[in-house]
Amino acid sequence: MNRQLSPVLLASLLLVGCSGTLSQMSVPSDETSLVGQNSHVLPIDAFVSRYMQRKQVSGVVVAIIHHNGPAEFHCYGVTDAKNRYPITPDTLFALGSLSKGTTAEVITLLVNEGRLHWDDTLLTLLPPGTPLSDDAKKITLLQLVTHTSGLPRQPMNLLSLEHLLVYLSDGENFYHELDNERVLSYLSTFNAPLSHEPEYSNLGYAILGYILTYQTGESVAALASRMIFQPLAMRNSSYLPQTLRGYPRRALGHAGDQPKFKPRGALTPDWQFSNNMVGAANLYSDARDLIEYARAHFSPTHHAALDKAFADVSVDYYPREKEAANIAWVTDTLAGQRITYQVGYIGGYSSYIGFDKANQNAVVVLQNSFNWSNYIGHAILQNRLSAPSVSHPLSGEQVNPCSGYDSVYQRPPLSERSSHL
Repeated sequence: MNRQLSPVLLASLLLVGCSGTLSQMSVPSDETSLVGQNSHVLPIDAFVSRYMQRKQVSGVVVAIIHHNGPAEFHCYGVTDAKNRYPITPDTLFALGSLSKGTTAEVITLLVNEGRLHWDDTLLTLLPPGTPLSDDAKKITLLQLVTHTSGLPRQPMNLLSLEHLLVYLSDGENFYHELDNERVLSYLSTFNAPLSHEPEYSNLGYAILGYILTYQTGESVAALASRMIFQPLAMRNSSYLPQTLRGYPRRALGHAGDQPKFKPRGALTPDWQFSNNMVGAANLYSDARDLIEYARAHFSPTHHAALDKAFADVSVDYYPREKEAANIAWVTDTLAGQRITYQVGYIGGYSSYIGFDKANQNAVVVLQNSFNWSNYIGHAILQNRLSAPSVSHPLSGEQVNPCSGYDSVYQRPPLSERSSHL
């Protein structure tokens, strides 16, 4: 059977059916336009609660650092309708493409150690004899981590369309073909575009996952644990989520804007990867870990290698006012304010992490519903919202930022924390 499909037709179907799944380069522009209308008027709790009611979101957690002060948490809703575990700063969420950030930082650490080099090409990074087109041979490591390689978001073929159509009905993972050895086959016929503007590529990060294992002999999960999570005492973060203590009480994913043919609010299956796509999309974490991880990008960690790597990833390798391409991260310059951030969408989850390095502010927003409306973090960073308690529209109960938890939590200095998971 001919498995090829018109690239234009397939691209249109993918865009209509699931644009941006497994993240994209930026917060959707139609959503950021709402920030100026609402965020300067409403306090955080009212802002988030109204959003949850409108989008039928089961659970959200917001973490905030203002001027490098103590982390503040705001928790809303429950993990799911059946278990009804309350959302806390320690509730696990699937992060989708926020996984790419730590994967790219592992690569940055390896480059800074001299084990890899930014100008290494696929010709030298992949096993000898790998079929590569002339254009594929020239793709560099730096181009892959900055989404400037010219590789598309995902393969454009009939098999991709078949998997997508199934996803639109049941929410099942449609990126399996990037998670196995066949991922390299797309490089044999690759033709580079005329320009190398940033183009978000899950395919590129799947290839990076393959390269990391081939070049180091270790999994992305092991590398990230040893090089990032353990030094930062991120005890509730892993690319192997089943190994985490909080996994049984994790926030379960729900249908939102996607999948199209599943009722909003219905549970969706977890997306799990085991090979090349682990580093692109398999990370789970909580707000407590992630907000301190965000802080580490503008405040010294007392680990010189990490401080250097975190400084490197906020450099604009493709400068522009909006969506400047960094190493995995992107940066928007809004009225002179630089916000560096990532967004992630996977299965039934949406996630955001961002920081304003100059003002030492950071925000994490995790929700267990797949919604393109992931602008809450950008709104807070731009407008520094106040956060008094308000009545939660879903439960009718008073919100005391995180019920049962201190609304402001200060972690001990890194030097006083255990470095073991």
